[in-house]
Amino acid sequence: MNPAQSVPDLNRLQRLAMMAGAVGIVGCIAGLMIDSHQFFRSYLFGYVYWLGLALGSLGIVMLHNCVGGRWGVLIRQLVESGMRTLPLMALLVVPILFGIPVLYHWAHEEAVAVDKVLQWKQAYLNVPFFIGRTVLYFLIWIGLAFILRRPLRTTLRAVSAPGLIIFVFTVTFASVDWIMSLEPHWFSTIYGAILLVGQALNTLAFCVVLLYYLSDREPFKQILHPDLFQDLGNLMLAFTVLWAYTSFSQFLIIWSGNIPEETPWYIYRTRNGWQVVSVILMLFHFAVPFFILLMRFVKRRARLLARVALFMIFMRMVDLFYWIAPSEHHGFALHWMDIAAPVGIGGVWIAVFVWLLKRGPLVDAHDPRLAAHGGH
Repeated sequence: MNPAQSVPDLNRLQRLAMMAGAVGIVGCIAGLMIDSHQFFRSYLFGYVYWLGLALGSLGIVMLHNCVGGRWGVLIRQLVESGMRTLPLMALLVVPILFGIPVLYHWAHEEAVAVDKVLQWKQAYLNVPFFIGRTVLYFLIWIGLAFILRRPLRTTLRAVSAPGLIIFVFTVTFASVDWIMSLEPHWFSTIYGAILLVGQALNTLAFCVVLLYYLSDREPFKQILHPDLFQDLGNLMLAFTVLWAYTSFSQFLIIWSGNIPEETPWYIYRTRNGWQVVSVILMLFHFAVPFFILLMRFVKRRARLLARVALFMIFMRMVDLFYWIAPSEHHGFALHWMDIAAPVGIGGVWIAVFVWLLKRGPLVDAHDPRLAAHGGH
């Protein structure tokens, strides 16, 4: 039997995820029958969040293949299992495709007929091309994940360098398609970069929490060391700063430019209750974790770092909700389906993730970088 299959903590996590997923899916089905409009918006929010973990895993794998470092050795199996959930996410994108007329203003011919901006963008923002691009994105992502599962490390590095470039472009275009086009008059060239940084931060935080969860079990019990958590904490700090830099750069450029097509995105998010969320993000997505992660003792104590990471996972969800929910220009409101959809999709994702993780060893004993880790 594979040692990972007998880890009680993983089996317990999978059972809990399956139960949560079942409850969330039942809630989503009920929500679809009660209010289809709200269902599709909530589903998009939940879907993009969990897809971010799968894509973040793919990005981290390619990044580690390119730059190396001991930080990636013990999370390798975690992120590889994460990227292998992409076929599942390709299946779960189908409801969004059915919800295009509900979600996207540009999908209505009568709206395009009276809107010059939409007419100018119609060559790109149209339903057949939208669906075709979505299919292409997943073919590329799943293809990269399949190739990166091969054991030849020279091939992995050769694929990962150009793969990262392709990955950045496809995720950027996907973010424009699925999220930015909710408000088709608005645009930002740094939008995809902010999403990419957030995905990487969320994935690293997820790995820290899972490592701590399994730290008392073999094989991690014998090989986990404070240095590993410090490395992961340093990376979380770097991506936290990068998220703040890219987010503030977008705000500064758009707000100082004062162009009517651009500034409304922030205007809608600084009134009717959303200004409170803006302040929360500034304080708790950047300022507080930034100063906490500067402390060396926090990063070297798995328990403390896991708490910070768990908090960052929650703040990543708040940030994505802040991107999507105000697009209808309503005041702040949290619908019960905004909870049911992430719980349902997340339960299914985690259950499949754990199943994939249990199919192989939790640590690749043949990885030469494990020996370089020093056997701590």
